[in-house]
Amino acid sequence: MENLLKAINETVKREGIDLIGYAEKARFDALAPEVNPFSIFPEGKTVILVGKRICRGSLRGVEEGTNFGDYSLFGKNWLEDEFLSIACYGLVNTLEDHGWEAVPVFPNPSELSPTGISVGDGRPAPNVFPDFDYAAVACGLCEIGINGLPLSEKYGSRQRFHMIITDAELPSTPIMTESVCDGCMECAKSCPLGAISTTEFDEIEICGKVMKVAKIDYEKCKECKNGAVKNRFSAKARPDRVAAICNRTCMVCLEEKKAVSNLFENSFRSQSSWSIGGEKSIENRDEANVLGGEFSKSGNRGNRK
Repeated sequence: MENLLKAINETVKREGIDLIGYAEKARFDALAPEVNPFSIFPEGKTVILVGKRICRGSLRGVEEGTNFGDYSLFGKNWLEDEFLSIACYGLVNTLEDHGWEAVPVFPNPSELSPTGISVGDGRPAPNVFPDFDYAAVACGLCEIGINGLPLSEKYGSRQRFHMIITDAELPSTPIMTESVCDGCMECAKSCPLGAISTTEFDEIEICGKVMKVAKIDYEKCKECKNGAVKNRFSAKARPDRVAAICNRTCMVCLEEKKAVSNLFENSFRSQSSWSIGGEKSIENRDEANVLGGEFSKSGNRGNRK
């Protein structure tokens, strides 16, 4: 196993993987079969989560309100479909070269309903889409912040993940003990739609880690003109809020408080942030998303509904 871990570390450097975490199978016992990665590979022993950063500069055009499309490529579509997929594939090959099976899993939204029928008693209907937010905590890489997004100690919310399920038994990464989010609620205060509650909260427990998360009206987020976009895989899934004003404000706060380790020479925000709309001002759904054009407005990719 020592040789395998050495090979994994070499692959991480070669593929430019920024974050990697491991979780034993028992850490997923609390998950329903429909979102449990081990429904896909019951003989598996370990989940590996591999992450690449969303480069801070890809959010610059959104912050200034002058360029939205490049974030949708470098911070979202290409990052998941190309850069991260290639890195995940490289690590899968490393595991296979050492005689271990490795199942690559793309981050499809786990809240989607099954699109098929069960092939046998006791088996969940396809497709099983694992809960990546849960896995990010279970693999010791993130906590869930008050804004409902996974936050890492290095990048805050600026990362995306792919998953590998393997039958190699690898040591689990310790669960995060320190908090990145201090519950300042600046995310909620910055939202012009009032989508993030400042009075109602849920308590989420994952692998013994308890996190306070504000109640969020995701239907309002789907209407946001301030950087949020409908989920590109299905309009039924939660929207992508990484570039939204709420999360950009969170990012600024985390950097100012040095709550994350990836820091910069200059502040991300040097002037008052812009915002469009309010709780009563959104009338046209087609105008609600300015990020990514018609592809993002429809929320669908290919024929998936």
